[in-house]
Amino acid sequence: MSTALSSNLLYVAFFLYLAATIAFAVSVTGRKWRNKEGEIQGNRWGLFGYIFAIAGSIFSIGYFITRWMVAGHAPVSNMFEYMTFLGISIGFAFLIIYGIYKSNVLGLFTMPTVMLIIAYASVFPSEVSPLIPALQSNWLAIHVITVSLAQGILAIGFAAGLVYLIRTIDFTKTNKKTRALEFILYTLLCLVGFILKGYIFGALDYETTFSYINENGQEAEITYTLPALIGPNEGEVLTDGRMDPLLNAPAIIKSEDLNTVIWSMIIGVVLYWLLRLILHKRIGAAIQPLIMRVSPQTVDEISYRAIAIGFPLFALGGLIFAMIWAQIAWTRFWGWDPKEVWALITFLFYAAYLHLRLSKGWHGEKSAWLGVIGFAIIMFNLVFVNLVIAGLHSYAM
Repeated sequence: MSTALSSNLLYVAFFLYLAATIAFAVSVTGRKWRNKEGEIQGNRWGLFGYIFAIAGSIFSIGYFITRWMVAGHAPVSNMFEYMTFLGISIGFAFLIIYGIYKSNVLGLFTMPTVMLIIAYASVFPSEVSPLIPALQSNWLAIHVITVSLAQGILAIGFAAGLVYLIRTIDFTKTNKKTRALEFILYTLLCLVGFILKGYIFGALDYETTFSYINENGQEAEITYTLPALIGPNEGEVLTDGRMDPLLNAPAIIKSEDLNTVIWSMIIGVVLYWLLRLILHKRIGAAIQPLIMRVSPQTVDEISYRAIAIGFPLFALGGLIFAMIWAQIAWTRFWGWDPKEVWALITFLFYAAYLHLRLSKGWHGEKSAWLGVIGFAIIMFNLVFVNLVIAGLHSYAM
């Protein structure tokens, strides 16, 4: 068995998620019909979307199993594998939530998120490689799979919270709320920018080689595949005809990845303002009419229940199982590694969310903002901390 089979299964899953997105979009924007009693009913496209989402999950699980068989270990040991499994986890969590609430608009927001995560994963190297000694433990698979499943469920809380905010915020006014919500939508476009930059500069066959001083104080070489806005520590350009970077990063920062993040943000700005020009309004304001039939109370409940389920699962995988694995791999339970610190921050944030909701009555808009910010912290840890800041978890490239 080769990786070609697992890759083909993932491709099929991606297009099934695309079909689910289209079906849910039609279910939300399409015409309604009346039954014999004259009551307004929703169209049946939501059911089709759910069927496509189920099929997509089946094929994606097929990808996971076949890649596991090829690799000989759980396929969650690098950025491609982890982000792909995160997308699968979000899709699986959606199936459970949709089975309870039958929310088509949640499908309209969740299915594109699954596709975006899988597309984001595709820009990283996908080759199967042997595990380094620190990763050769069953506790790695238990820890990472549990965390990913938890984050998939928490992503549903994010999607429902985002729907609540877009549904209820008054976009006729310019204030902190509208600006903050537009910034959240802009960050999603930055993920699109991250994906596009690889294809844009890959088509141009762009490369620049630097000599630099690495974190061990040794001279080394590194090749950038994007124009260098941020260069490596004490870097010197070795490729003729390439410009010097604007700034050089310290050794603790993985400069090429920081440069990638900055380019993703730049492309995100371009995409955002292109959409603003096309729509002639804020992106949130353009989406709002599509979801006016959504019950704010329902999506508020969905967001809370998803977080209430995802939080203890994250605590189990992200802290307890992680500490067991850390003790086996590095002979210590805790080492203040950047990802460990941000996992703790994530845990404390969601603990505060549940406290404020259950004890202080933070329902509705306040709860929705916390749900959105919480998942933003997760993505910051996955994208920025994992890629840019050097640490023990830097193997996950």
